[in-house]
Amino acid sequence: MSENDGVKWLSDSEQASWRAILRGTRLLETALDQALHASGLQLSEYEIISMLSESPSHRLRMSELAAMVVQSRSRLTHTAKRLEARGWVTREQCLGDRRGVELVLTPVGLDAVQRISKVHVQSVRDNLVDIMTPEQFQAIGDAMAIVRDHLDPEGLTDA
Repeated sequence: MSENDGVKWLSDSEQASWRAILRGTRLLETALDQALHASGLQLSEYEIISMLSESPSHRLRMSELAAMVVQSRSRLTHTAKRLEARGWVTREQCLGDRRGVELVLTPVGLDAVQRISKVHVQSVRDNLVDIMTPEQFQAIGDAMAIVRDHLDPEGLTDA
């Protein structure tokens, strides 16, 4: 790697920080996923039912939900099929637009997310929030908001 190749290479400290971010986020996602494993759920599935539980009338358009959870529409469709098989969600035509499809949280799904949310929140606390000072946690949130806003300036992934 030459200094004259037009790339502004990472300094040693930037490289160390970048590697810590990359490895830390992967380890955190794995830990959160493993905590949900006993409930028979993956983190990506929990995230979907959680978003639905927080939405008015517990329903969201599939395209909007895919953007919120940063998944392709086809991946969301596969995940929705697994959740449908459990009876936790149904796919229905959009109320206001018959061309679109909404994912709807069922009463059984709402009970599940309310039960499983306790496990998830405890895992988030154990593996992130409570191992830092409040200032450190706020700084990470602020930094990731900058990344989010840079990569999604139109706010398509805002929850």
